[in-house]
Amino acid sequence: MSDEIDDPRRDFLVKLLTAGAFATGALSLSATVQSMGKIPKVLPSGKSFFDISGDVKVNNVTATLDTFVKNSDVVTTGSGAHAVFVVGSDAFMLRSNSSMEIQGSEIISTIRLFSGKLLSVFGHRENKNKLHMRSATATIGIRGTGVYMEADQEQTYLCTCYGITDVQSSVDKNQIERIVSEHHDKPKYLLAKPSRKGKLIEPAPMINHTDLELALIEELVGREPPFGIEGNLYKGPRRDY
Repeated sequence: MSDEIDDPRRDFLVKLLTAGAFATGALSLSATVQSMGKIPKVLPSGKSFFDISGDVKVNNVTATLDTFVKNSDVVTTGSGAHAVFVVGSDAFMLRSNSSMEIQGSEIISTIRLFSGKLLSVFGHRENKNKLHMRSATATIGIRGTGVYMEADQEQTYLCTCYGITDVQSSVDKNQIERIVSEHHDKPKYLLAKPSRKGKLIEPAPMINHTDLELALIEELVGREPPFGIEGNLYKGPRRDY
């Protein structure tokens, strides 16, 4: 892909970033874009990190922009830190006080979110290469999709931003739901203890992530989300460049 911003969709994305529109919770890249001139684009071969702030470690070693993340690695962030990085055709935004493990051989097969908050976008996979996300209370079957997840020992929050996920309680494997989402349609809580209704999977609001963040990390792997941001700048199925 050309390094020049000749695509109106990307141009609009960069304008939003530099205007400070990219900000949610503890994570804001707008200052980085302004100070370093960072433009979201497909990362070159051999590069994993787009942005690092604060205490970020890979396998307990302090990460830099030159650190390469591979399957079998553990990525952690400290207080006030964040990491935006790519592994193969998948891209991630790991917020502060978070810990995740990547498992697989040639491509990622499992993401374990031990704690914290993670925004992810995944490339298309054949049925034989299914991907699962796991936490203390949830197992999520993933197809090519975008997912936001928050996890601790008491509950998991999951938003299927677009695409299809198979959501299963880790406490009672008989409690299963298939989520088909076009635009953050059916966020869920997966609980460690049943609700007053006796359910371990309950409806939830959409929280702590934005379409702009999804657009940025999709950009890093050469894709765009299926919905528009700020006035339907782009529409239709998610596509590769």
